[in-house]
Amino acid sequence: MESSTATFAFLIATKNRCQELLYTLNSLAPYLANPAVHCVVFDDGSTDGTSQAIQDHFPAVELWRNDHSKGYLYCRNQLLNQVDADYLISLDDDAHFLSDQVLELIQQNFENQPKVGVLAFRIFWSTQLPKSMVSSDVPQAVNSYVGCGHVWRKTAWQLIPNYPEWFQFYGEEYWATLQLYQQGYTVYYVPQILVHHRADQSKRAQNKEEFNFRYRYSLRAGWYTFFLLYPLRQAIYFWIYSLAKQLQKLIWKRQLKIVKPLFGALLDLFRQLPLIIQNRSPLQAPLFKQFQQLNEAKIYWNPEK
Repeated sequence: MESSTATFAFLIATKNRCQELLYTLNSLAPYLANPAVHCVVFDDGSTDGTSQAIQDHFPAVELWRNDHSKGYLYCRNQLLNQVDADYLISLDDDAHFLSDQVLELIQQNFENQPKVGVLAFRIFWSTQLPKSMVSSDVPQAVNSYVGCGHVWRKTAWQLIPNYPEWFQFYGEEYWATLQLYQQGYTVYYVPQILVHHRADQSKRAQNKEEFNFRYRYSLRAGWYTFFLLYPLRQAIYFWIYSLAKQLQKLIWKRQLKIVKPLFGALLDLFRQLPLIIQNRSPLQAPLFKQFQQLNEAKIYWNPEK
């Protein structure tokens, strides 16, 4: 799997969401006509005809495929490592741009700020278009980014380890931001670039199986990162604080639906302790203190009233 050099590359990992992916690729068609732009889709073992649909409708898109699924983070690592471009733009298969001049803004921001490793985009989560795209958000350094829409400076990615594939899903962005910070790079939020993530959050919450999966993986990923990258004293403190907040929800607020994912996350943490100890590389306390001063990540954006 080799890709030719380009200035910009769109990277999309997908599995069994053919129609969503085709919508996204259609939205990218004007960009793909640019010779400085490359696009790679990694089909992680889809069984819904995704690969054939890409070959039929988007022959200019480079297609990679796993015959059997190897996981979202495996695909992301392969894409980020092997695609040769200055700026690696990661989109989910159900996300597309609503802004104009995206490439120009990306290049301008990276060139003006040589110690920015990742640009985080403004993300609107809904199956419907926003009523307005106007925002008073200002560009700023932040402590993480959203996986469905961001862009890496290739040379910054090459300074840190691969995403930990044993996370499986959730939390790799915060882990990567801490790794970047150790190398003297930051994540920078650029609200001028708006991404529409066509996801229905309410349906996710109503689906019990999906809620359990997402809650468990999100919780455990945060705990993994504490013990991998926080100074030990802070790692213990933040883990106890997080656990206490979960127990408060369970005992005082009677949110019984979190019982299963909470104890599943605890079990996962203890199972992975040997791997955590083996891969632990914490920030030094002064650097961690600086990191804590960063603005919170901008995960969800909604139109202003």
